[in-house]
Amino acid sequence: MQTVKVIGAGLAGCEAAWRLAEEGFIVELYDIKPKSFSPAHKSADFAELVCSNSLKSNDVYGNACGLFKEEMRVLGSLTMEAAAHSAVPAGGALAVDRDKFARFVTDKIKTHKNINVICAEVSCVPEGPCIVATGPLTCGALADDIAARTGGGLHFYDASAPIVSAESIDMSRAFAGGRYGKGGDDYLNCSMTKEEYREFYAALMSAERAELHSFEKREIFEGCMPLEVMAARGEDTLRFGPFKPVGLRDGEGKSYYAVLQLRKENLEGSAYNLVGCQTNLKFGEQKRVFSLVPALKNAEFLRYGVMHRNTFINSPLCLNADFSLKSSPETFFAGQITGVEGYVESAASGILAAIHLSRRLEGKPSLIPPEKTVSGALSRYIAAENSDFQPMNANFGLLGAAETGIRDKKERYKFLAERALKNIREYKDSICQ
Repeated sequence: MQTVKVIGAGLAGCEAAWRLAEEGFIVELYDIKPKSFSPAHKSADFAELVCSNSLKSNDVYGNACGLFKEEMRVLGSLTMEAAAHSAVPAGGALAVDRDKFARFVTDKIKTHKNINVICAEVSCVPEGPCIVATGPLTCGALADDIAARTGGGLHFYDASAPIVSAESIDMSRAFAGGRYGKGGDDYLNCSMTKEEYREFYAALMSAERAELHSFEKREIFEGCMPLEVMAARGEDTLRFGPFKPVGLRDGEGKSYYAVLQLRKENLEGSAYNLVGCQTNLKFGEQKRVFSLVPALKNAEFLRYGVMHRNTFINSPLCLNADFSLKSSPETFFAGQITGVEGYVESAASGILAAIHLSRRLEGKPSLIPPEKTVSGALSRYIAAENSDFQPMNANFGLLGAAETGIRDKKERYKFLAERALKNIREYKDSICQ
């Protein structure tokens, strides 16, 4: 059996290692844990979810990320198996207990007969068949070697939200329930009056940030924009975003000026994540500002929000749509370092890179998923000529939503999803031949 190296045991690396091992290859999976950790990682387990514990919407027919997850299930995703095992209530979203999720993946990887886990720091891209999935925090000698091979790295800034203990939430100012009554009681809603919101907003705008310099707009990925950066666009910006009160009413039918939602961090509900509150404020400032939300006036912060620089390569210049390096056909990249953005997107790229490397080693041509699937569209996005290449999430625009001619959005998305699922099932059949 042939040996393949996978560098990095994050979501993409674990998916790639699992796929290759299941196909009969011997996999050497390299990761620096537990000898050392990146600035954003704390757990010794693999596939650690650093920012949010949400894998976004579960709506297959109305949300592109929900559709993408279903495509991954069709392709046999380890991430989706782990998510099903560790899911926590989150309305229409797929959220997980991040410790149970990572432990499940780690156990699967470490007990697979074809995977050898090697705890070591890799300083250069290895020769021979390999998948580099070292993530957006790749640094040191390896980052320098990747930059030399790919023409330099690009970057943006990413942020995570604070987590508070459940017992410290003032439930007299919070109520359970999903937006428009959907999702049962999966979220806690922290209500705010107009005066309370304005006091919070003023404190947020005057709070001191962890970084002394300001970040240029182009360096901040829109999907993980810090709350204070978003709020600087105007006083009501948050009320049309993460603090949107629309569709949320308490048990007495009362609505509020603004609502901060909290989502369970673990299955037992002992910790809650401040939804949409990614931030770069100093830790002391986070406590001061978020404690102005009435339900959080005595909140115990189990983790403060942090911001870190993410690096990705200029994929259109150096990668093919099968995630292989143009200058080295047996070297593949996967994960956020390729310019796909998000947990789901990162994991899916690991599956795809493994499929393509497997075919390459078996003497078969690359077979890119159909362009009308999210898998295929995102694969083509990272390889298409683009002078202003930026990270990309799954979205229906990639599937040609505007070209369907269907005016009703719900029906349009349903059509796109049904077509994509038909195509991905046909793709699965074709790569199994």
